[in-house]
Amino acid sequence: MLFKFLSPFFFLFTSFLFAQKNEYTTLKISDSLKENANAVVRLNQIDIVIASQRSMTIKTKRVITVFNENGLGSIDASENYDKKTNIKNIEAAVFDGSGNEIKKIKKKDFKDQSVIDGVTLLSDNRIIYLKYTPIQYPFTIVYESEIETSNTAFLPQWFPLDNYFLSIEKSVLNVSFPSTLGFKKKEYNFSDFNIKKINETPIQLTYEATNIGAKKPEDYSPDFSSVFPKVMIALELFNLEGVDGTAKTWEEFGQWYSNKILSGTTELSEETIAKMKSLVGNEKDPIKKAKLIYDYVQQKSRYISIQVGIGGWKPMLANDVDRLGYGDCKALTNYTKALLNAVDVPSYNTILYGDRTKKNIDSDFVSMQGNHMILAIPTDGNYIWLECTSQDDPFGYQGTFTDDRNVLVIKPEGGVIVKTKVYDDKGNSQVDKGVYTIDGNGDLSGSISIISEGSQYSSKSRIENLQPTEKETHYKEYWSNINNLKLGKLSFTNDKESIRFTEDIQVSALDYASISGNKMIFVVNAFNQYTGNVKRIRNRKNPFQIQRGYLDTDEIEINLPAGFSIEFLPSNFELKVKFGEYKTEIVKKDTNKLIYKRTMFLSKGKYSNKEYDEYRLFMEQVSKNDNAKIILTKNQE
Repeated sequence: MLFKFLSPFFFLFTSFLFAQKNEYTTLKISDSLKENANAVVRLNQIDIVIASQRSMTIKTKRVITVFNENGLGSIDASENYDKKTNIKNIEAAVFDGSGNEIKKIKKKDFKDQSVIDGVTLLSDNRIIYLKYTPIQYPFTIVYESEIETSNTAFLPQWFPLDNYFLSIEKSVLNVSFPSTLGFKKKEYNFSDFNIKKINETPIQLTYEATNIGAKKPEDYSPDFSSVFPKVMIALELFNLEGVDGTAKTWEEFGQWYSNKILSGTTELSEETIAKMKSLVGNEKDPIKKAKLIYDYVQQKSRYISIQVGIGGWKPMLANDVDRLGYGDCKALTNYTKALLNAVDVPSYNTILYGDRTKKNIDSDFVSMQGNHMILAIPTDGNYIWLECTSQDDPFGYQGTFTDDRNVLVIKPEGGVIVKTKVYDDKGNSQVDKGVYTIDGNGDLSGSISIISEGSQYSSKSRIENLQPTEKETHYKEYWSNINNLKLGKLSFTNDKESIRFTEDIQVSALDYASISGNKMIFVVNAFNQYTGNVKRIRNRKNPFQIQRGYLDTDEIEINLPAGFSIEFLPSNFELKVKFGEYKTEIVKKDTNKLIYKRTMFLSKGKYSNKEYDEYRLFMEQVSKNDNAKIILTKNQE
């Protein structure tokens, strides 16, 4: 009777233990979440407790099942810390595919190192991270951490989906905060995703995302964060490295940054001030004075990252930069500002996101944003922008790292959102003018002048500073369509006043034309072929974006070999679509001389996923026509 009485209890108890043991078995993952996934996040829970303006605790629990080597990068078991951030707890456990625990990992087993990189001179930032080498796939890692910090200026952004080829079973954000600190949030890209706001009160906020399938990357997609869901959170009253701050409006934020962070950083010695006044002499034009100062900074200083304490956000003192000759983007910007002050030229520190992919300061969400600093010089109701970390950029040139985006200009009276220079698509130009000759053996010899302006200047001007072997590699990649390419004389003209870069190049190539019997065949467009490939994407999900437009114009004289006649000449071609225009023309000057003309214009813009295939077909036609061939026939003797 006792056995009969205990059996149901025993059965329930063992079933409970079995359920616990198999909580992390991969059999519980639905097939829909396995599709296209290198890993599945079973749970990602972030609990943020903001106790006061100077106290915040963040607890993280991340359970992730990894199916293959490509999923290892999604484990994300790491924490950054510094003197103001304390790691109270960090640990992990590893489970096999059946849900059996195979390893425990304590704090002492994590790697701990400085985040100093090749351009960082000083830093007190460190990272502690898990480096796990799996013995089998699939496996599951349960990672837990707790950190405390007095810095509340930067609250973590919530990305329910933070990578491609990654599925999400469940992701949770919990935030609690005093009602007096001006907590705020902004939601992005929630539509088409299963995300719910579970709780929102004056002191709490909770989001939950469930069953989000893995996404494949798609060429020409906009920036990840502008397509997939995220939540930004911030405080109006915050603390940065012991300095209390306010960010209710951009004007108020700018006043705080100017008064509390930048104040006292632009002082210079009397000797340096006198030197700057002597440098500009009797010049009265503020822009001409600014050019002289900018050239001085480029020659004197170099970029080195400084990340110590508030130095991650507050510039080095201008006097220190003057003495040492180096600094990071904030230090060099502030130093240039100090030198301009010395000759009575006003300028403003400007915060932005520096990247080849354009990213705006979100003007609707007042908070600490940005990763870079440049200088703004007011002129005629506009601004001239100076990239102070570059030793090569022309005065006022922005290139592709800071162009066409919303930035925060810090004035003494407050901050203001402004858009940086927008380079017109047709101003991003490349003009090719050249000549090539094909001899009776099919060998090519010729020369070409390439003039680049606008954003195309940015990618070309670096060439003159390359080593000879690097230059050769560059041109062999650029003219990958020319086999057996041999470079002759190279010369460059970098007109920094007009912001125009000219390449003058002599080239030759054996067997450019193929010969079969009495026929000679070669591609007309030798110097500026589009050789890219816009992939076919079935059932594309994302919109696509052309970040920057451009205009290429080519005029090439072609000298044909003596003793040959033209059997076939490609027809003139013209195509106009919403994305741009393409046109080629071949003019026969005489029996053995042709003029090849080509225009390729591409328009920047964001387009729907439905329009992608039309764009692909446009570029396919460009590629096909760029590869059009001439057929010559050898004359009978």
